[in-house]
Amino acid sequence: MKWVTREYVHVDRTACPWLIRKFIDSKAEFIFVSVDKIGEVVEKQGAIPFDAPGVKLGHRNGKCSFETIIEEYGLKDPVLQKVAEIVHSGDTSDKTVAPEGIGLDAIMTGIRLNAKDDFEAIQKAKIVYDSLYSYCKFKIIRKKYSKELEQMTHKQQIDFLHERMQEKI
Repeated sequence: MKWVTREYVHVDRTACPWLIRKFIDSKAEFIFVSVDKIGEVVEKQGAIPFDAPGVKLGHRNGKCSFETIIEEYGLKDPVLQKVAEIVHSGDTSDKTVAPEGIGLDAIMTGIRLNAKDDFEAIQKAKIVYDSLYSYCKFKIIRKKYSKELEQMTHKQQIDFLHERMQEKI
């Protein structure tokens, strides 16, 4: 399936392609155009528009496009919900939801400035979102097993957490 969004990607427009390919459409093709060309690409190529003014998979009700896509596609992964909080903070003016969002904003600015185009930017961003997903999963697991972890040596904690990271939450 083809997906279309605005050119010059940043937080939401790097996070959404990662989300789409990882959880919705592993063969997704992305098209980046000026905002005034989105309707034309939708009409001529049948692309699904996201993170653009007035589209279903855009900002609405205080949510960024990443959150809207999660909602529209019924994704219930609790780890993904934590990633969404970070993306929200990085993409919107509401920096209080997750302090990591400030860092994500800075990283995506750097990626955008160092990439030759939007395609390279989303490719470079993939490792960041994969890492954020692992970080959020780690936080959930560490909280869930906090009592057990208190009784372990540092090495036991590392081994225990590494095993739990392989499990589905």
